Amino acid sequence: MSHTHDMDMDMGSSTSSSASGHGMMAVFQNSMVTSLYSEAWTPNTTGTYAATCIFLIVFSAIFRGLLALRSWQENRWIDAEMKRRYVVVAGRETLAERVSNDTLAKPMVLSGNGVEENVMVVQRHGEEGRPFRLSVDPVRAVLDTVIAGVGYLLMLAVMTMNVGYFMAVLGGVFIGSLLCGRYAIDTAH
Repeated sequence: MSHTHDMDMDMGSSTSSSASGHGMMAVFQNSMVTSLYSEAWTPNTTGTYAATCIFLIVFSAIFRGLLALRSWQENRWIDAEMKRRYVVVAGRETLAERVSNDTLAKPMVLSGNGVEENVMVVQRHGEEGRPFRLSVDPVRAVLDTVIAGVGYLLMLAVMTMNVGYFMAVLGGVFIGSLLCGRYAIDTAH
C-alpha cells in the first residue's frame, strides 16, 4: 500500500517539476545562453552565441559534404567492381584452341573479346547484394558511423529548441547542399 502511495507522490513531483519549467521545453525559445552538447559549452555573450551558430552552420555543411562523399565513394566502388567483371575461367578452351583443333573451322574468326574466349562476364549481383570486400566494407562502415554521429549531434542541437541553433543547422544544410548536393544524388537524407 505504501508502494502505491510512493508512486503517486513521484508522479505528482514529476508533474510539478515540468509545470515549473525544469522539464524539457516543448516550444522554441531564443535564449542566447542555451547549452550546446554540455554545460561547458554555454554561450554567455552575443559573440560566443554567434560563434556557436557559425559552428553549427559549418558542421551542417560538413554533414552534407559527408553524404556527398559517401555517394561519390559508392559510385567509385561500383565502377571498380564493374571493371573486375571480366574473369578468366580456368580450364575453358580458348577460341584459338578450338579453331586450331577443328579441321572444318574457317581460319579467321573474330569475337568481341578478340581471340581469347576464356574470359567470362560476371553479371551484376542480384538481391543478395555485393560480396564482402575487405578494401571496401570497413571504409564504408567507418564513413556510415561518422555520418550517423554527425547527424545525431546536429539532431541534439535542434532538440535544444533554440531558434538560432535551428536556423543555423538549416542554413548549413542549405549551404552544404548548394556546394555538394549534385554529388549526393543517391543518398536518402
